[in-house]
Amino acid sequence: MFEIKSKEMLGTKVWRMDIYAPLVAKRAMPGQFLIVRADKDGERIPLTICDFDRDTGIITIVYQTVGAETERMSRMNAGESFADVVGPLGNPSDLCDLSIEELKAKKILFIAGGVGTAPVYNQLKWLHDNGIEVDCIQGARTKDLLIFEDEMKAVTKNLYFATDDGSYGIHGNVCVALQKLWDEGVRYDHCVVIGPVIMMKFACQLTKQLGIHTIVSMNTIMVDGTGMCGACRLLVGGQVKFACVDGPEFDGHEVDFDQALQRSRLYKTQEGELMLRLTEGDTHSGGCGMCS
Repeated sequence: MFEIKSKEMLGTKVWRMDIYAPLVAKRAMPGQFLIVRADKDGERIPLTICDFDRDTGIITIVYQTVGAETERMSRMNAGESFADVVGPLGNPSDLCDLSIEELKAKKILFIAGGVGTAPVYNQLKWLHDNGIEVDCIQGARTKDLLIFEDEMKAVTKNLYFATDDGSYGIHGNVCVALQKLWDEGVRYDHCVVIGPVIMMKFACQLTKQLGIHTIVSMNTIMVDGTGMCGACRLLVGGQVKFACVDGPEFDGHEVDFDQALQRSRLYKTQEGELMLRLTEGDTHSGGCGMCS
């Protein structure tokens, strides 16, 4: 069993958990993910690794309650245990394959959107621990939805905030913030973007115009996490790839985001049914017409 050591609410429906999983923590690398299962009857949920401590055996996950299973997870507390925590899965960040000298020669920017901040933090911390200074743009709809602010400041050279409503930092989305920096003469040659698929799509359109090599993480479209269900199938450079086993990171200028967005819509009705059954129990009859 994998004990929850601590639990914290970071924002509206956003939770952080520290879990004791020493074998996972021992081998984890930035960019990889886990499969967690609350109990023996639970759904398998893929979640990116936010942090890991090899000495204590603790791994950190951050997730948003968007469906029935993550809602069930949010009701668990410190002292309780997950039935399964499987990992690390997927491939580490490409940056982990470069030498320290190669990394220092790059001008690297990270762009984090929403709960995508969690896996971005993992990579930023690894780079910081290896003496690599990088910049980051962290975006959200409003200031209240920004997470990990202090932690992010501690591992970046320059951290820029962007909020859609202008309540904090640059007024506008992450693309507005990047264009503003570019217009001011700030230059980058490598960018890592992690967040909602629609955000990554438009960020990649901009970085392509600016000539910045860009990597994205497609963890948000994963379901099974082992390459067996095919739900995370996507086109990258015209070739079929699976986010869970071939990624989760890919060249953002090669990803067919429109296809990925279309596929992700296929699961909303099924997830909606599960959420209704969880909240309504035996009183749920499916009569709404959305669950047939």
